[in-house]
Amino acid sequence: MSAAAPIRALRRPSGGVAGLWLALVALAAVAAPLLTPYAYDVQALREAYQAPSAAHWLGTDEFGRDLLTRLIYGARTSLSVSATAIAISVACGMVLGAAAAWFGGWFDRAVTVVVDLTWSFPEILIALILVAIIGPGTTGTMIAISVAYLAQFTRLTRAQIMTLKGETFIEAARSLGAGNAHILLRHLLPNALAPVLVSAMLATGDAIILEATLGFFGLGAQPPTPSWGGMMSAGSALVFKAPWIIIFPGLTVAITVIAINLYGDALIAALDIRAKLRRAA
Repeated sequence: MSAAAPIRALRRPSGGVAGLWLALVALAAVAAPLLTPYAYDVQALREAYQAPSAAHWLGTDEFGRDLLTRLIYGARTSLSVSATAIAISVACGMVLGAAAAWFGGWFDRAVTVVVDLTWSFPEILIALILVAIIGPGTTGTMIAISVAYLAQFTRLTRAQIMTLKGETFIEAARSLGAGNAHILLRHLLPNALAPVLVSAMLATGDAIILEATLGFFGLGAQPPTPSWGGMMSAGSALVFKAPWIIIFPGLTVAITVIAINLYGDALIAALDIRAKLRRAA
């Protein structure tokens, strides 16, 4: 993927606004201790259920903790878990998909059967089963999300390699004595990388929703570690007494996921992937 493509995506209005929001959220997550004077895990019961004010911009929760502080620290949990899980899924999926497409035979059939079987189940169901086996927490959530999206990247990489391995430049490399590893690592995977990375970015938005869902069910990050889903879960029982406890985390999740999708669409346009697929067809 061209290094200039992400910059071109930012030049589009939707991509620029979305990129700015994502940059602000990521920066806030990294610089959380510098942005707020409050601790995310210190309770102040006398200040519980305070509405948004000058002292607490987004109000306080049922334990008197500053909601903005927990929202910023929650970004650390939700973004790091989702992004790391997708990165693991992409790495494993590309290896499996590339190997299946290149070597073919029984290995390709075995990978395809397993991937198709996994693909037939919703991601949330796979994640719930795995978290139930592994146990709740950030590690279990990360593994569950990685496995849930593994089929998507395996299928995409396999399809890309199957298309590319019959190209003339691959035949030329083979005739010059290049081995399987060299062809895969130097020719096939780099050419298959762009659509996989764009798909990974779009999948990160889905992974954030999945992480928030697991957190809402109490299967994600465990208290007092904040996560957006866990905050919404706590606020769901207080929607009429202190609606800000669920509204602000919910809005943050929604805006972040929309921003990821908008920037992903801008990146697809910058890379001209749709036109390339039409020409290939």
